[in-house]
Amino acid sequence: MGRHIVLIGLLVAAVHAYAAPAVVDDLAKPPLDAQRFTIMSTAGKHGWSARWLTADGHHWGRESLLLRGQAFEVDSASHLGPDGMIERAVVRGFSPSGDAAESFAITDGEASWKSQVDAASAAYRSPAEYVAFGGPMELTAELLEALLASPDKSIALLPGGRARAEPLTTLSVGSGASKQTVTAWSVTGLNNTPIPVWSDAQGRFFAQIGGLSWVPDGYESYQSALEKAQDEALAKRSPELVKSLLKTPAGPVAFTHVRAFVDGDHFAQDDTVVVEHGLITAVGPAARVRVPAGAQVINGNGKTLTPGLWDSHQHFPDDAAGPMLLSLGVTSVRDPGNVVALTISRAERRAKGELLSPRVYPSVLIDGKGPNTAQVASVATSLDEALAIVRKAKADGFIAIKIYGSFNPVWVKPVAAEAHRLGLHVHGHLPAGMRTMDAINDGYDEITHIYFVMMQAMPDNVVNVSNGIARFEGPGRYAKNVDLNVEPMKSLIATMAKSHITVDPTLVVAESLFVPENGDLSPAYAPFVGTLPPAVERGFRQGGFSVPTDLTRADYRASFAKMADLVAALHKAGVPIVAGTDGSGMELVRELELYVAAGFTPSEALASATINTARLVGADGYTGSIKVGKDADLVLVDGDPSKTIGDLRHTRVVMMNGKLMDADALRAAGGFEGRPKFAD
Repeated sequence: MGRHIVLIGLLVAAVHAYAAPAVVDDLAKPPLDAQRFTIMSTAGKHGWSARWLTADGHHWGRESLLLRGQAFEVDSASHLGPDGMIERAVVRGFSPSGDAAESFAITDGEASWKSQVDAASAAYRSPAEYVAFGGPMELTAELLEALLASPDKSIALLPGGRARAEPLTTLSVGSGASKQTVTAWSVTGLNNTPIPVWSDAQGRFFAQIGGLSWVPDGYESYQSALEKAQDEALAKRSPELVKSLLKTPAGPVAFTHVRAFVDGDHFAQDDTVVVEHGLITAVGPAARVRVPAGAQVINGNGKTLTPGLWDSHQHFPDDAAGPMLLSLGVTSVRDPGNVVALTISRAERRAKGELLSPRVYPSVLIDGKGPNTAQVASVATSLDEALAIVRKAKADGFIAIKIYGSFNPVWVKPVAAEAHRLGLHVHGHLPAGMRTMDAINDGYDEITHIYFVMMQAMPDNVVNVSNGIARFEGPGRYAKNVDLNVEPMKSLIATMAKSHITVDPTLVVAESLFVPENGDLSPAYAPFVGTLPPAVERGFRQGGFSVPTDLTRADYRASFAKMADLVAALHKAGVPIVAGTDGSGMELVRELELYVAAGFTPSEALASATINTARLVGADGYTGSIKVGKDADLVLVDGDPSKTIGDLRHTRVVMMNGKLMDADALRAAGGFEGRPKFAD
């Protein structure tokens, strides 16, 4: 035992002493008897993880993950104290953000930790489990096991908060000697929405299933069954939320004396908007619009009424995301790729009134097979398979296909033609080897992510491998020097404008990748600090990608600024811009703030998150703007987004299809403990 305690002590010292991250050869080598997991998704294998316990009681973990070109190589060493909680832990290795070094220790009644994003200490007077910022799944497994071992399935956490576990369902997996019954638990306190985790009969970690799944070796074939079981169990809770949060008015509803964003293009002062039977029936100056007798009147003095917001890039994660997104004012989302079976199931349950969520307009994500395959992709290994996926997407009710980076470029043109024949929209990343204009010429209707628009000006050594980390590192390195007013960008922008090629910039993603250092508080999340579990808020300080040694963070920031300039140039030229987050949805208003900073008017920015996306998916005839005859998808916010676009965060009332929801009640259901802060 002494040897391992000394080793952990040396590792803690090493974490604090060295700036350079551990390389792969430095990391622990799992023994033959280690428990091993496959990191996988519906698209295949993405890596492996291992955990093992030494004879003297020390816990070790090692993990190797390649996620669409982003490499994570980490290990961990930890030791439990007399109270069963971690008393010492060390993480080593690297991630796309750089050094993954992290340490935790309890000494003389004080807990201290140092991670990529923070360093702090707190008195340790009662049992509490440290929540690692990074590291392998082993550390999460330890937390789950400590949680399940507690009498009330509840434990205090460090740096803060409390975790709780409730049983969801059980499932029989394996056969013969490997057959066993495993239990799914809903774990709260680590995220603003519940996290499902599976344990075996002894209360030991078995699997975690999601967009990425950790499944024990030998049980990989049960991944979809585990996902289906946990999703169905969580779904049983959803109808009650519909009943408690979605209120059908007894009669007309009148929003009086509001500042209203009308017709998708301007703000009108002191308006009244009337809703009857789910439709907008009157819009105009408060002095002229008659409020129907018996109407429920919502006084809008000092407030602004907008159409329900759209997140045009929202990989809808689970049932619990519905109330959270609605609390943000998001009444419609475009899901650009997800687990197909779950997307279909949720659409059916929403139609039956069993799921509270925004409207979802889904795409099927299509990719080729390889080390950088997207984790929720429908994988095609031939043109015939790709065409079959397109046809199935149409049959299943999807509105679009999204092509990804490992897709064979030769297949793009025939696949896009088939999609168009079936009335499907075509958008996506650029397959490796293609530039932006190539994709447009082959049938793309839309380019996803601003760095793929910038790919037109990237050198061949970036374009040829743009399905991996080069899609980020290339623009980070070269974008700052791209002149948008000369070739090749001049012709590209003109072509996109003439052909009405839409761009989904996700500029907030580019900001998060190129601008912050580890420890910087993201402006996308700063207003929400104090309203979410500490484990979530710690992630608000995650830095961007580590910068190559021959560049500086200033170089990356300059390249981000040029990408923001590109969004502005596209918009000025008349290219349709739709606002999306590729995140939780909390980032949507920050996306609009970035547009305004780039030169959009607040009205133009708001249009990108309302009527523009509605128009893109063909829904603008019935939603997307405040206009007589349209569905009553509305959001009442406190403040004046015509002057400060960030005021869109301050939702007070949300209406979807004419039904009312209290934004604070939605926030509580979505895991927020209060309202976001107003900007200083």
